[in-house]
Amino acid sequence: MEDKIYITTPIYYCNDLPHLGSAYTTIAADILARYYRQQGKKVFFLTGTDEHGSKIAQAAEAKGKEPKEFCNEVVAGFKKAWNKINISNDNFIRTTDPFHEKVVQKVLQELFGKQFIYKGEYKGLYCVGCEQFLTETDLIDGKCPDHQKEPQVLKEEAYFFKLSFFQKELLDKIRKDEFEIKPEQRKREMLSFLEKEQLKDVAISRKKVKWGIKLPFDEKHTCYVWVDAFLNYLTGLGWKGKKLPDFWPPEIQLMAKDILRVHATIWPGLLLALKIPLPRKLFVHGFFTANGKKMSKSLGNVIHPIEMAEKYGPDALRYFLFREISFGSDGDVSEERLRERYNSDLASGLGNFLSRVLTLAEKKEQELNPEVQKEIEKAKKNFKSSMQDLKLNEALNSIWELISFCDKYIDREKPWKNKNPKVISSLLIALSEIAEMIKPFLPETSEKMLKQLKEVKKGEPLFPRL
Repeated sequence: MEDKIYITTPIYYCNDLPHLGSAYTTIAADILARYYRQQGKKVFFLTGTDEHGSKIAQAAEAKGKEPKEFCNEVVAGFKKAWNKINISNDNFIRTTDPFHEKVVQKVLQELFGKQFIYKGEYKGLYCVGCEQFLTETDLIDGKCPDHQKEPQVLKEEAYFFKLSFFQKELLDKIRKDEFEIKPEQRKREMLSFLEKEQLKDVAISRKKVKWGIKLPFDEKHTCYVWVDAFLNYLTGLGWKGKKLPDFWPPEIQLMAKDILRVHATIWPGLLLALKIPLPRKLFVHGFFTANGKKMSKSLGNVIHPIEMAEKYGPDALRYFLFREISFGSDGDVSEERLRERYNSDLASGLGNFLSRVLTLAEKKEQELNPEVQKEIEKAKKNFKSSMQDLKLNEALNSIWELISFCDKYIDREKPWKNKNPKVISSLLIALSEIAEMIKPFLPETSEKMLKQLKEVKKGEPLFPRL
């Protein structure tokens, strides 16, 4: 892995405030960005908002607002949420930024000049909720499975991108992991799709959608949102359409499984047409249910990240999401489980361990018991290996296994009774290592721990019991 690491989240559709899914992807990117900064790497972490298209225009109209004014309010909500959960992004890109719009037009003109874009007529099933055309096989009982609505049958003049031209090259790159898709199950899905179905050229313009970037070669058309959105990964680095930025290509692009197919076809297709190196890795995570049911406003089971962060603290939310769910898999979450994890793992586990040791410690010795040293080294090795493999829940498990060992070690050695300074110093060193390891996941908690350990003085409880 190089010294420069570029990590992206998808840019989030600006029709509503952030939900748990978008918070999850963004926290995952933040954990990785903080981890690699700790390793001395130069990191660029990009997130942002996708602000064009008919769905935005409709949402704005429903609120009696102009689309840009509506987007400004939603963006303020995203920025507030990311601040609340301690997101350390290096840039926040908006697709309504004039710089971005100008580069998108430049790229469209280049692709048109290279004859990768041509004029035709599109007839298809269009889901407004997805902002994309669907095939019959995508539908369940004639409806979009994500939005439970029948798609509209649209027939209109459109410009097409020659995506079909890149099928063989894409298949080859995915098979060889030159364009890596993780977890393995998602790679198999994409290979199966590309082996069974011929990629179709994709419509990249709409004549009836006014809220979008105009095609430079035909101003009656606006650019299809996906093409506009994908180019954020380049413009967010300050790319002007020619020389590639130093951080290119992305090391890791994170996303949920519903947008894998477009990220594994249209996005690399555009890059291949522009002769730009592909991202190294797409990492795809699953969906959430709440108490076994799909989250929905009507069921009243939506978990809001800002509310949870305000109620339990941002570190508790960050810990819960990445300890509870195997990164890359679907997961079931609930506030009740969050409370259980808070009390058992954070209050009784980490917080209580720090408190026990600092109550006994008078000064910081440097002696380290070989048994404790062995456990520390094992935890650090497992932690590093898990982080490199993006097994974030396993990285946390390795830390909590060390905490559990140390708690048993205290009970066995009874330092309050035996007054063995080597026991206390070993535990203080273990705590310092734990504080460093948890820093990407629980940045506020790590800082509090390191401060108390430096002073060798017990402070306020890290996690007061609920």
